[in-house]
Amino acid sequence: MAFEPGAAVVVTDPAQLATYGRAFRKVGKSVVVVPLGEGIHAGHVQLIRAARSLLGAVVMVTYSGEKVPEVFASEKVDVVFHGCLGGGVCVSTGIDHLEDAGEIDAAVGNVIAAAGATHATDIVLGEKDFELLVALQRAVTALRMEVKLHSVPIVRASSGVAMSLRNDRFAQVDREKALALSAALTAGAHVAERGADEVLATARGVLEAAGVSPDYLQLRSLGFGPPPAQGDARLLGAITLGGVRLIDNVGVPVGVGFKNIGG
Repeated sequence: MAFEPGAAVVVTDPAQLATYGRAFRKVGKSVVVVPLGEGIHAGHVQLIRAARSLLGAVVMVTYSGEKVPEVFASEKVDVVFHGCLGGGVCVSTGIDHLEDAGEIDAAVGNVIAAAGATHATDIVLGEKDFELLVALQRAVTALRMEVKLHSVPIVRASSGVAMSLRNDRFAQVDREKALALSAALTAGAHVAERGADEVLATARGVLEAAGVSPDYLQLRSLGFGPPPAQGDARLLGAITLGGVRLIDNVGVPVGVGFKNIGG
């Protein structure tokens, strides 16, 4: 199969995918993988652009949707693997999960499979799936994989809601309530200098005022353990409205606050 850089060459055979990866590595190229699922939105496009920004890199996307989107070619992806990798293998990392542990373990297995199949040097993921990022980094470190993990900030709609394929599934009556999650997390982050308890209380108050009960609302360390008394943490939340689940998170400088950063 002829290869043309930036032409989003579609591959369905894992052996052919591996051949490309080995060839690029032999000539000193970095192979950057963007693992996607069955759909694509603006946040995913930002992941591809982040991958392309790595100097001299070959960008590969794994995609399991029914039809390969034209956006891969317009964004000058080099290779698209169209199909599934991983074979149902799950990788447990032992973190204290907020999301379904089985789903996270399966996602980690899929990403590791994509990295192996492509002979990747780098992996790009979005911070929206922060729990997956932490689990994957733990797996990469424990398995001594020679691959670097890059995280990309959450892409948000003008309303502040994190971009998600699920957003379009909200009923009109639930759209206003959906805004409450990002608003609550932002409000909590803005009182970071007052400590963890105040962060959680503020975020919870915004949700209660909107009439929304969270599936969870927790402040965690960057390693997904208990939050520090002072230092960087992550405020994570999830809500379910009309059967549609939305997750989100923000960075929180606990005990420091944004007002004091760089001061």
